[in-house]
Amino acid sequence: MLSLASTKLLLMSLIKSVRGFTPRLGNDCYIAETAVIIGDVVVGDLCSFWFNVVVRGDVNSIRIGNKVNIQDGTVLHCLYQRSVIEIGNNVSIGHNVVLHGAKIRDNVLIGMGSVILDNAVIGENSIIAAGSVVLTGTTVEPGSIYGGVPARRLKDVDPQQTAEMINRIADDYIMYAGWFRPNSTD
Repeated sequence: MLSLASTKLLLMSLIKSVRGFTPRLGNDCYIAETAVIIGDVVVGDLCSFWFNVVVRGDVNSIRIGNKVNIQDGTVLHCLYQRSVIEIGNNVSIGHNVVLHGAKIRDNVLIGMGSVILDNAVIGENSIIAAGSVVLTGTTVEPGSIYGGVPARRLKDVDPQQTAEMINRIADDYIMYAGWFRPNSTD
């Protein structure tokens, strides 16, 4: 049986260099103990990577803006020499999402269990409904909700309501990350 002290030593996030690339993290980022960040990954400030997240910048680059939360079980990966990941600012990527070589603009919510495939572009101020599959090369119009398999445009979003919801979720994840920092009393 492992003691609590030895268990803590085993549970450390993995930040790994590959092909001469070492991940670069911004200020005030939270990385859960079981998250993995590898290779050509550049991250902005106030980001969080939750339990069992895998960010594989081994075959191509991954760029993540400020105030981005990548929730439990999500995988980010690209195609070698064919697709990259670019994530803007103020983005929430829900639990168990697969994001493969796509571009996510600012102020976006990607619902749980969604799959976003290579060279898709998710326009700013948009929502991808939970469980959706955004096919390769799809462009999601700014300010819209897409959903389904394959994902299609469902409707426009209410700009104020969407901005408030997207901001609230991103702000909540900054708060949640604070709970895991040493000496947190919240």
